[in-house]
Amino acid sequence: MPQTDSPETASTTHPTELLEQVAALPLLPGVYRYFDAQNALLYVGKAKSLKKRVSSYFQKNHDGTRIGHMVSKISRMETTVVRSEAEALLLENNLIKTQNPRFNILFRDDKSYPYLKLTGQAISKEKQQLARTNVASPAIKSAAPQDFPRVVYYRGAVDKRHRFFGPYPSAWAVKESIQLLQKVFKLRTCEDTVFANRTRPCLLYQIKRCSAPCVKHIDDISYAQDVRNAERFLRGETQAILDELQSSMMAHAEKLEFEQAAELRNQISALSRVLHTQAMDTAEDKDVDILVARVNGGKACVNLAMVRGGRHLGDRPYFPANVHEAPALEILEAFIAQHYIDVPAPPVLILSEKVDSELIDLLIEQTGIKITALHQPREQRKAWLEMAQKNADIQLARLLAEEGSQQARTRALVDALDLAMEDLALLRIECFDISHTSGEATQASCVVFEGHKMKSADYRRYNIEGITGGDDYAAMKQVLTRRYSKLIEAARNNEAKLPDLVLIDGGKGQISSAKEVFETLGLDLGLLVGVEKGEGRKVGLEELVFADGREKVYLGKDSAALMLIAQIRDEAHRFAITGMRAQRAKVRTGGSKLEDIAGIGAKRRAKLLQRFGGIRGVASASVEDLSTVDGISKDLAQEIYRALH
Repeated sequence: MPQTDSPETASTTHPTELLEQVAALPLLPGVYRYFDAQNALLYVGKAKSLKKRVSSYFQKNHDGTRIGHMVSKISRMETTVVRSEAEALLLENNLIKTQNPRFNILFRDDKSYPYLKLTGQAISKEKQQLARTNVASPAIKSAAPQDFPRVVYYRGAVDKRHRFFGPYPSAWAVKESIQLLQKVFKLRTCEDTVFANRTRPCLLYQIKRCSAPCVKHIDDISYAQDVRNAERFLRGETQAILDELQSSMMAHAEKLEFEQAAELRNQISALSRVLHTQAMDTAEDKDVDILVARVNGGKACVNLAMVRGGRHLGDRPYFPANVHEAPALEILEAFIAQHYIDVPAPPVLILSEKVDSELIDLLIEQTGIKITALHQPREQRKAWLEMAQKNADIQLARLLAEEGSQQARTRALVDALDLAMEDLALLRIECFDISHTSGEATQASCVVFEGHKMKSADYRRYNIEGITGGDDYAAMKQVLTRRYSKLIEAARNNEAKLPDLVLIDGGKGQISSAKEVFETLGLDLGLLVGVEKGEGRKVGLEELVFADGREKVYLGKDSAALMLIAQIRDEAHRFAITGMRAQRAKVRTGGSKLEDIAGIGAKRRAKLLQRFGGIRGVASASVEDLSTVDGISKDLAQEIYRALH
């Protein structure tokens, strides 16, 4: 939250209407939004009392601070009254994430966290009792997949049909946990369709990573006990599991059931080895998040370390935008407010800064979870915090080094091409590539470089139609015309920015096609540069081809400018290839539906699927085979073949 200074006289630099609106605000909780003269959103904040909080901006002196800079730009304001401060916290952070205000510290929405999923519900009390008393179930007539839960990596929304453990900081942490469950409890990971159709054990059974329930090598009661122990292991009840396994092993030994006792002995040994490899003695802590904020060189990092079920799962760094010289405490509070609105909070937070207790209370009220926040921990918790601090320092140093290297590349490119740029961060480069499969399903990709990094939010793909298959020159003309005819109009209305440099993946032919489009649209030919592959198409030998008549340029294999151009060109190529693979996958999995083909209705679709056994069979059929189906003419068969290939 913004910090205020000593009271001063009321602001005289803001519109009278705005100051009257501030004076009329209620003493109620709510959210306020500040806008500048161009109607751009400057800041979103929450307040227990709108009148007190908002008035402090206009009645106090903030000169020389980032808040003072923001206040000087306020032209108008909007407010929303809510029922409680907790509701205001939720609304504030939803607005911050969706509208990206200029002066709010913003943590980019990452992909959803991965989870470990155990399919199905928990085992019944009857099966638990049978398992505890070492009573085997009756002979299994058939091994149904739903009777033998599988452990699987999962990313997405959780539901009540299955059991979820996490979230985990990375996919690697989930997969490592799955491997542990395979080694110790031998739970299956195969798909239900694979499970239902197996007639003999797979390789995982041979290497002792699965108990092969698919071919009845284990009964459902014993497997259910393994699942129950796996759940308890994930919750951190490891010692209790070891004690139970020890007792069960002794019981089998007393009954002279030495084979079963040996299996339990091996399981105990595997579990003990897993515990021995854990780097930390977690004592009584089960679920803990360790949060460290670091600020250096105008950049900030919040490092989140996770402990789940008593096991340290790893770290994930976050680099916020709009830092504006904010202190570490403010950055940490912003992260807590934004992060735990969407992600379940553990009962213990270990923090590098002492955050406002009201924020934790609001979080408790909003999430319904009792949370304890610790600022100066001891013993094991202190060791966790120190480790997280080291990781935060390492990640921030890496970011600064990478950005310094990238800025050096940007400077080298600007100098090499003699671009008129005062602020390198404003340099915008767009790069185009054409991709197709033997002339079919042509696609063009456009990637954007701005602010010393690739700007993936501005990437675009274009489906190219109405050209001769394989005509890359015509495809390039079409994509550039579609792209810049719209962009020119938007730039005239100050709704978009034209690029400072346009890279084309290709040589003279591609540049000639692009030149025609630029001349027609009235764009500066000096912006247009082709990246022509060198002798033998070797990396580092590329030459630059110019549309404005300049001679070819070879920057040199070790040129920082060429490294940046190659980086952008390769990203355009990757983006195009990704799109092509996605299109092919749609066809192979039936994503291109028969109903979408003109002339194919429900009856003809049913006949096709019945004749060829599904969409894959239809896709693999020849035109002649398709035309043998009742109601499918030769022309329609050719249309079907073309659509599915």
